[in-house]
Amino acid sequence: MNRAVEKPYSAACERNRAPILEVLRVEFASCKRVLEIGSGTGQHAAYLARALPHLTWQTSERPEHLPGIQLWLDEAALPNTPAPIAFDVAQAEWPQSRYDRVFTANTLHIMAWPEVQTLFDRLPGILAEGARLAVYGPFNINGRYTSESNAAFDASLRERAPHMGLRDLADVDALAAKAGLRQIADYALPANNRCVIWRRDVAQSADPPE
Repeated sequence: MNRAVEKPYSAACERNRAPILEVLRVEFASCKRVLEIGSGTGQHAAYLARALPHLTWQTSERPEHLPGIQLWLDEAALPNTPAPIAFDVAQAEWPQSRYDRVFTANTLHIMAWPEVQTLFDRLPGILAEGARLAVYGPFNINGRYTSESNAAFDASLRERAPHMGLRDLADVDALAAKAGLRQIADYALPANNRCVIWRRDVAQSADPPE
């Protein structure tokens, strides 16, 4: 007998969705196709896609999370949220489409560092020229925690699994630069989180068109 899928819920998503939206209203104003990597419960997608109807918001997650995401999308009943796709950054085959925006929230500190490296190594294969990457979550700066709460969160992550932990923004920025992405904005958001924006520049152009 199949168990009914319960709609997942994250209180953190409810708290951080409005500040994230204010950033994306600016950074995603002119885009058409967004890939969300690690959509979690699906709450961000339902909320952000409703507020940004000019874009198509493609959710993605590991297969076991797709039914829960679909429940949020079904409830929202939006025309710009196609069915979620199964996706793990470590998998051999990545999506074949190109996106002009990629968004991911609270994922880098959950992935093992080699997975973070793989993510950035392979991002150019799905990013259109001039595309932007938005990463939301807590970061260390210059090897230091930015708050006591972030230090406590990092300790709880490492206790949960040794491969988890807050990433230093300089280390992530180095991976982005290697992948041809240039940091163009760093937004400080509530609860000691950040939303960092990188852009894949058009070749031989210092300021590519949107």
